Amino acid sequence: MNVLIYIGTTLLTFIIMEGVTWCTHKYIMHGFGWFLHADHHQPGYPHVFEKNDAFFVIFAIPSILLFYFGVTPVLNPLFFVGLGIFCYGVAYFLIHDVLIHKRFNWFKNTKNWYLKGLRKAHRIHHKHLDKPDGECFGMLLVPFKYFK
Repeated sequence: MNVLIYIGTTLLTFIIMEGVTWCTHKYIMHGFGWFLHADHHQPGYPHVFEKNDAFFVIFAIPSILLFYFGVTPVLNPLFFVGLGIFCYGVAYFLIHDVLIHKRFNWFKNTKNWYLKGLRKAHRIHHKHLDKPDGECFGMLLVPFKYFK
């Protein structure tokens, strides 16, 4: 029974992270955290790393803490909350940094309708070079109109 609870906890956390990401992107990254996120909206950013990459560290800290407290003193559900956050971070990296922004030369020629829709929605998001007037703040769930 514990295995089902742990799998469910991981999956539920992964799903919840899409909402957390949407809110963080809209209200923090395009709000008081714009000083870290602004360089991400500039075309042709010339460096390997962006200030925006600090958000990976910010999201990793709770995951690492949950891994630690999820095995102290014994394995408990906190570990699987941390695992859900970690899995979402891996998905975010693969979709956002690899597929969409092509920071690595993987998945360059995808024909998948879902991945093409995510790419289109993110392109629309980046039309706005400043912090106001943004749209499409999600990462894995975007409005259906981008899949047409």
